[in-house]
Amino acid sequence: MPSRILGQKKTQQDYDSSIGEYTTGWTGSGASKSDKKVVGLTLFDLRRLGKVDRLGMVGVNGGKFPAIRQHLAENIGGVYKDMDLSFEEFPKQGKTDPDAYKEAIDRLSPGDAVIVFTPDSTHYAISLYAIERGIHVLVTKPATQLLSHHNALIAAAKKHNVVCFVEHHKRFDPVYSDAKARVASLGEFNFFSAWMSQPKSQLETFRAWAGKDSDISYYLSSHHIDISCWILDGKAVPTRVVASAATGIATSEPYNCVPETEDTITLLVDWQSINSPKHKGTAVYTASWTAPLKSGVHSSQHWYYMGEKAHRGYDVTVDDVGKSWSNPFYMKYSPSESGHFDGQRGYGYVSIEKFIDAARSVNAMKSKPADYDATGLPTIANTVLTTAILNAGRISLDEKRPVGIKQQSGSWVLE
Repeated sequence: MPSRILGQKKTQQDYDSSIGEYTTGWTGSGASKSDKKVVGLTLFDLRRLGKVDRLGMVGVNGGKFPAIRQHLAENIGGVYKDMDLSFEEFPKQGKTDPDAYKEAIDRLSPGDAVIVFTPDSTHYAISLYAIERGIHVLVTKPATQLLSHHNALIAAAKKHNVVCFVEHHKRFDPVYSDAKARVASLGEFNFFSAWMSQPKSQLETFRAWAGKDSDISYYLSSHHIDISCWILDGKAVPTRVVASAATGIATSEPYNCVPETEDTITLLVDWQSINSPKHKGTAVYTASWTAPLKSGVHSSQHWYYMGEKAHRGYDVTVDDVGKSWSNPFYMKYSPSESGHFDGQRGYGYVSIEKFIDAARSVNAMKSKPADYDATGLPTIANTVLTTAILNAGRISLDEKRPVGIKQQSGSWVLE
């Protein structure tokens, strides 16, 4: 069965996101208050269920592991029954090593797997290093920042015959998948709009890389851009991107992000119908990390497709935090009646489990990696247009011009 190695970033910064909020639920100042703490918890549970074996965790600063182990013991071991929390840490003995992921991957064997939850600018190097050694890869969104890098990962995964998925968990949200099915009967595509935001506190969490290594469009709009690409697969293709941005909050007190940091980014994307030359559609994708603090929800999100809306969750009001909106579909943290972890139906869990199942199936020679490209699963090949749109948006902002997208010699390229 596959071993697991959780990813790590290559630059030395105070915030080590590979062993932070999404992977361990630990932020450096304590337990995360968001619902985005799924990777480690999911893998510990998958080991309990017999789907994974050895676990490794990779960071830049090994000095953080004692606090992480204590956090996991209190918040996972102290909550759920029968959870084995053991893992091998990299780098060792409290050392600092931005290339610790290489040592970790070099200890694996072909058919093992890595999960890469790191700053966007590091995804390509880590994923490629693993793929070239015959290791299956699940990389968080966006897969890469450059379309050329995404194309290179497609080619490498094919060459080395490994599974490479992108962790676009929204595809497993039952509300989104139901909406996709309903859209199929709505005829030609005409208009799509999407909004996604997180509170300004995220600028403190991600100050180490916000505006330096990535932007809010890559980080958040990648969700809904992928959803629209998924919905429109076989129906329409993007042809042109124009980007606009709002600024001023992230670069001011108390956040003081680098001058290049945008607050809100909007991409306007033209889509051309595959089946009807006269039908063209328009999509607008907006993402912001300057939403009000204590706005009731960690990620505010909404999308609209030709009259179809996705709205989910419910609100809860308590004395100390006021009103908040919960998303019961992403992850369930309350234990089962027996005291075991009970979140296996959450789409945050499912998106990781689907990758594990694919890797196990390929290792058992019950399937081939190419088989998954013919499904709606977010393989590296099936998500290339998401990267094309994001990369085009970044170029449009930097160069203040529209950017075209086209297919050339079997690959997608930017103009």
